[in-house]
Amino acid sequence: MSEDGGGASSKAAMIGLASLGCGCMSLPVAAAGLVVVLIIFGGLGVLFAPIIAIILFFGGGGDGPDDGSGVDTDEVSESVQGDGKGDLDENTVPDDLADTIKEAGGICDVIGPVVIAAQIERESSFNKDMLGPNGEEGISQLPPDKFEEFGEDEDDNDETQATDPEDSIMAQGRYMCDLAEKVKPLVDSGEALDGESVLDLTLAAYAVGLDAVQKAKAVPATTEAQSYVAGVRSNFPRFEGIGGSVAPSDFPSESIPSTSNPSVSPPPDPDGSSSPDPEESGE
Repeated sequence: MSEDGGGASSKAAMIGLASLGCGCMSLPVAAAGLVVVLIIFGGLGVLFAPIIAIILFFGGGGDGPDDGSGVDTDEVSESVQGDGKGDLDENTVPDDLADTIKEAGGICDVIGPVVIAAQIERESSFNKDMLGPNGEEGISQLPPDKFEEFGEDEDDNDETQATDPEDSIMAQGRYMCDLAEKVKPLVDSGEALDGESVLDLTLAAYAVGLDAVQKAKAVPATTEAQSYVAGVRSNFPRFEGIGGSVAPSDFPSESIPSTSNPSVSPPPDPDGSSSPDPEESGE
């Protein structure tokens, strides 16, 4: 790997560690495991080692392929660094969405159902009513213009809506495959940064736009792009049924607005009164 590539990987490693929400209280323990994983994997593993370390730490992993906790460290490593085309564990997604996720993950060869599920977890934690800061709606959080381009009426209800999970997930699959086709020439020609796959570039393009990826000829060296790729990959083991999820969702059944939307006010207390301002209450 080139000197530039090594720097990018080291930066991505730091971003991946920070973005996955490891608390300060657990950093000493996680850091000890991280050193071991860094030594073991090296090379391309530098990008994914922090993710693997955190997954094993929170998922109960330990020494050896299987320490009795049910988490195989080798499987976790291979999953995080893999192509996301393994079999989807249907127990890890809502029952009514499993078939749609598998269908969306079968549109093209590059994007598997595990990738689709891992993205949904990253985008909305399976909340079909999620509202994004730039007009994104629904479970897959596509930009409005992209949903308009790739969305179709999947359940024959005579409506194509971003808040319809089936419409949203299938649009996500089509958009991802379209992005994959457009970034593939960068990898095939050798122009892309050494070690970055079509999947990596596709995920980055979904997060920050195709133009940014094509200009960088790599996953752009920004927190948003690199933490997105690392964050989606960190969910691969969960949706392959290996275990070790960093932050699993509980498949929210109620409408929970995006906390990143500054226009959304906090919900009132059950008794109908609004929450007091801590400063006004003297707390």
